[in-house]
Amino acid sequence: MADGLAPGRWERRFAKTNLPGMSFPPAGALRAVTKTYDRGAAAVTALDGVTLAFAAQSFTAIMGPSGSGKSTLVQLAAGLDTPTAGDVELAGVRLNDLDETARTELRREHVGFVFQSFNLLPTLTVAQNVGLPLKLAGRTPDKRRVEHALERVGLAGRRRHRPHQLSGGERQRVAIARALITEPAITFADEPTGALDLNVAHSVMELLSEAVETVVMVTHDPVAASYAERVVFLADGRVVDELHAPTAEQVAEHLTGLVAA
Repeated sequence: MADGLAPGRWERRFAKTNLPGMSFPPAGALRAVTKTYDRGAAAVTALDGVTLAFAAQSFTAIMGPSGSGKSTLVQLAAGLDTPTAGDVELAGVRLNDLDETARTELRREHVGFVFQSFNLLPTLTVAQNVGLPLKLAGRTPDKRRVEHALERVGLAGRRRHRPHQLSGGERQRVAIARALITEPAITFADEPTGALDLNVAHSVMELLSEAVETVVMVTHDPVAASYAERVVFLADGRVVDELHAPTAEQVAEHLTGLVAA
């Protein structure tokens, strides 16, 4: 178990996902997915036949050297891009069958996002930022629902503040509350601790792992990855290794080996 993990977290998660005689459909999946980009006379293969599933109520970290295909994998898994070949499933729906409008609606209803740069609108209050996904989906944000999301991330007293009045850690907590507001089937996090110092990053990772049901996170940080139940390593657009319930040291050793190779 990684240093700093809350006691009993693994037991709580596995109790939900490994009930005897029960199985859950994946929150997201890629099946034999290839993504090729045409760049002039040359074609670049960012993903090469990747098959990967993300179990409901699980936490998966995606790691690999620069250019290994991490960002492409998440963009495809989240329905932000389309594969050259293969199938992508999200929240039980085959994305290949949907046009861009339908994919956008699916993301609004079932997908949460947490970014390194927070992506909060500076002119809106904390509460308005949290309720924004509901408003974009054509629904009136319920004040009680927004309050509950802010309570879950420990920011109930900051609802009238603007982003510039918050610390970096508080801004990321707002971003997590915003991801929670639609009760997504899956949340994608892109380097969520990249702009935070070590102590703040620790508290954000604790919150992300405890409050969000299903997480797929891209990170270069072995300590952040150690909060995941599974770490998937990519190299040259392919899945090359996995670790389960890893320590930060194990993650760092694997990543160093991939970079050296």
